[in-house]
Amino acid sequence: MPRSVALFDLDGVILDTEGSYTAFWDDYGSRNFSEKDFGLKIKGQTLVKILGDYFPEEKKREAIIDSINDFERNMTYPFVPGAEKYIKSLKANGIRTAVVTSSNLPKMENVYRCHPDFKEMFDIILTSEDFSESKPSPYCYLKAMRLFGAGPEDCVVFEDSVSGLQAGKASGAFIVGLLTTNPEKIVREYSDLMIRDFNDSRISEIGFSYLVCPQS
Repeated sequence: MPRSVALFDLDGVILDTEGSYTAFWDDYGSRNFSEKDFGLKIKGQTLVKILGDYFPEEKKREAIIDSINDFERNMTYPFVPGAEKYIKSLKANGIRTAVVTSSNLPKMENVYRCHPDFKEMFDIILTSEDFSESKPSPYCYLKAMRLFGAGPEDCVVFEDSVSGLQAGKASGAFIVGLLTTNPEKIVREYSDLMIRDFNDSRISEIGFSYLVCPQS
């Protein structure tokens, strides 16, 4: 079925930042909760939900927000291999594109500073401020579809985390799972197609309405 809308998660999909975030949250979880793999546990959730679930005390919330802001100001936000070229190619060929991320606006300003043409790559950019429910709820992807006037059958969701993949799957879209964060056996459960990055030859199997070759 030809598809005309591409919906992208941000970290671990467009930007190769997942390892940095996982290390940050794993360290924080280990020091504060004695919990292993805290970074993977909360991935895909908005900061508001993370603070509400794990940081009930106001002083602790303020401290973690300051830590995150400092951390994100010093990040470099490299692209996942092939992502920038692929997304620009999609848009050039008439495919509508959107970012659907749990990141907030202050974090996105850091991304825009590192990549001045980032906004031009997408028709819509949705952030945590646009959602009342965090992934794995499909709310964020369903909202993006409504904004495009599209149905699930028109859309491809690109995700990497379990919560994000679950959200995409629940939306009814075609799911492309990136193997940037989780092992293949986990990603396979929620994906219609798996790719290692945007240079993966399997990406040509996506049924977009226009023929797009990411390596051309």
